[in-house]
Amino acid sequence: MADSTFRDRVTRVLKIAEQFPMTTTLAESIETSIAKKRAVQRETKEVCRPKRQPFYNVVLLDDDDHTYDYLIDMLRKLFGYTTEHAYKLACELDSKGRVIIDTTTKERAEFKRDQVHAFGRDWRITRCQGSMQSVIEPAE
Repeated sequence: MADSTFRDRVTRVLKIAEQFPMTTTLAESIETSIAKKRAVQRETKEVCRPKRQPFYNVVLLDDDDHTYDYLIDMLRKLFGYTTEHAYKLACELDSKGRVIIDTTTKERAEFKRDQVHAFGRDWRITRCQGSMQSVIEPAE
């Protein structure tokens, strides 16, 4: 009895399926669906990809009114550099007249420049009138 009921159901399903002939195979349908999904993903990536912000260098300018100790202390406090790295930057500043001390986004570069300007005078030199000078430039 159960076999005849099952056969009847299968027969009915097959008759209904004959009314809707399939022009593509299941594999072709799946491939088409996957291709469409990938195309949508590519379009979404192109549209939603955020633009990278341009980078800026914070450049410290040399003068004769600040000591190595002042410069090393400032670089350690404001930029978190080690004493050794700060010393290397100080030597480069002394020999070349300018040194890049940070490369970052424009907003952060402006903030770091302002921190350098606000660091204050070098108390070790009496003629020192203020902080060191720094500028920001677009990174190349």
